[in-house]
Amino acid sequence: MPRLNSAVDLEELRREIVSKRDPKQPCIAVCAGTGCIPLGAKRVKAALKEEVRKRGLEAKIEIKETGCPGFCEKGPIVNSYPQGVCYCGVQPEDVAEVVSQTAKGEIVNRLLYVDPVTKQKAIHEHDNPFYKYQMRLLLGNNAKLDPRNIDDSIALGGYSALAKALSQMTPEKVVDEVDKSRLRGRGGAGFPTGRKWKIAKNSPGETKYVIVNCDEGDPGAFMDRAIIEGNPHSVLEGLVIGAYAIGACEGVIYVREEYPLAVENVGIAVKQAEEYGVLGKDILGSGFDLNVKVARGGGAFVCGEETALIASLEGKPGEPEQRPPYPAVSGLWGKPTNINNVETWANIPLIINNSADWFASIGTADSKGTKIFSLVGKVNNTGLVEVPMGISLRDIIYKIGGGIPNGRKFKAVQTGGPSGGCIPEELLDAPVDYDELAKLGSIMGSGGMIVMDEDTCMVDIAKYFVDFLADESCGKCLSCREAIWQMHEILKDITQGRGRKGDIELLGRLAGTAQEASLCALGQTAPNPVLTTLRYFRDEYVAHIEEKRCPAYVCKSLISYYVDPGACKACMICLKNCPVEAIEGGKNLIHSIDQEKCIKCGACYRLCPPRFGAVVRLSGEPVLPPLPAEQRVLARGKKG
Repeated sequence: MPRLNSAVDLEELRREIVSKRDPKQPCIAVCAGTGCIPLGAKRVKAALKEEVRKRGLEAKIEIKETGCPGFCEKGPIVNSYPQGVCYCGVQPEDVAEVVSQTAKGEIVNRLLYVDPVTKQKAIHEHDNPFYKYQMRLLLGNNAKLDPRNIDDSIALGGYSALAKALSQMTPEKVVDEVDKSRLRGRGGAGFPTGRKWKIAKNSPGETKYVIVNCDEGDPGAFMDRAIIEGNPHSVLEGLVIGAYAIGACEGVIYVREEYPLAVENVGIAVKQAEEYGVLGKDILGSGFDLNVKVARGGGAFVCGEETALIASLEGKPGEPEQRPPYPAVSGLWGKPTNINNVETWANIPLIINNSADWFASIGTADSKGTKIFSLVGKVNNTGLVEVPMGISLRDIIYKIGGGIPNGRKFKAVQTGGPSGGCIPEELLDAPVDYDELAKLGSIMGSGGMIVMDEDTCMVDIAKYFVDFLADESCGKCLSCREAIWQMHEILKDITQGRGRKGDIELLGRLAGTAQEASLCALGQTAPNPVLTTLRYFRDEYVAHIEEKRCPAYVCKSLISYYVDPGACKACMICLKNCPVEAIEGGKNLIHSIDQEKCIKCGACYRLCPPRFGAVVRLSGEPVLPPLPAEQRVLARGKKG
């Protein structure tokens, strides 16, 4: 690899790389992100390479591994260029046809995405509703480049913002430009990035640090993982620019333990960047040095908090520290430290290349740019979506997400991860930005978005997230440790039929204690699932406590199943499929359920033929006594 000694060298290399690439040459790109690998992406790539070899097309068709393009619901994803065709759910047995059609410049129609509403096939991204309503500024290149090949990044403009910053801008100008863009930190708190950089820059000290926070612990969230796996050089470029701006000489990329592919890809990227001279000593001949290392997290959710992350890097237990002083003043090893998450760093090159005014033109008055969300749960199209701030929840869930599966009714969406709030249907037209979500009792968080349908019990959902947070609390402060645990115990009692009068009020008091007295954001935001479900779904709490009834038929202690003797046809379907043999009966014998053996799994209810409807599900009502033995013989001629 040639070492680049100036911005001019970088541009010459870029032109050289591009000149050697034929934009008309067919290229088949396979998503090799964490989401598609378990679905068989590696086998698909191997089959593609073998098929191309067998046909003698190695010089004509390029096979490439890329990062996650976001449409995880339909993986493995394969993109065919230059047509820009996106294939969904590709398997090794599809490879021969894909290669054959690509060689001819034609399309494999059966592998195209089919819109579940219009039934139309989508050939290109702009035809696919999952992509067409997005603004993919950060994710757009994921499907075009090999994350382990720095040349791919450079060919698409990688490190051009760094060259501009080092050759044309002073550190003060870089900080001012980021501040003017009004970029807010994408890690959850939404603190203005430029303001944080100014504090770090103005803090005295010869040694300063910059840190990439990739300790993404929210259940179902993988925004940072997709960026750092799929386009690690965009993050490195932002990190070097930030280090130059605040005067840092050391950088750390902190990646959670559960992201081995991210660790591998970013480690390769660091090595390649050092060899090219865009990282390390005398970057691009500017005299500026930055040494970067990759560190693996310890697997604790709380280490996503800045001071806990720093403690972890210093070899201490991952526990938050009292602030102030803030890390920008006294952070890693007591030195000024600027910490931003992956998505924030990846935005920096866009701002430097396109201007602060361009970035600030996207979004709402106080929330600028785009935001990546992990759209999961009861929605047709799950995956990563990147949208401009201010888009409505309804547009994300219905236009991009394709609505709720199986014709079910939407009930709520939780934003912001386990500490986020649950937002009901009547507020779906609310714009998505930091301040509007806060008004609804939720948070932006790092970008988790979990959709729930009518079969969701909101009390049970609150219990689930509080249970997670109780386990992940570091236990350092009493208000967090005890308040969250007591909320969990009360919610458990309510869902198990032991709810008492006054529980709702007690939950409110405990939530207020955690919010007011907790040391870090984990404890301060942990009550959100409880407070929003109480605010928007209070009737469900009342039903559980006063009527001992779960309206969604989820809480097993409050539901029961029995066989309606007048509807049973003795077909034995439920009897054969009961996992604990709780159903009694036989051929021509009306069935009954032994309530002591029944584990409330609902298999009998789901499997009973709809035309019979013999298995009845009840909540908050007494179970009918079993039919006496002498009355259980099914009369001849009454079978279904």
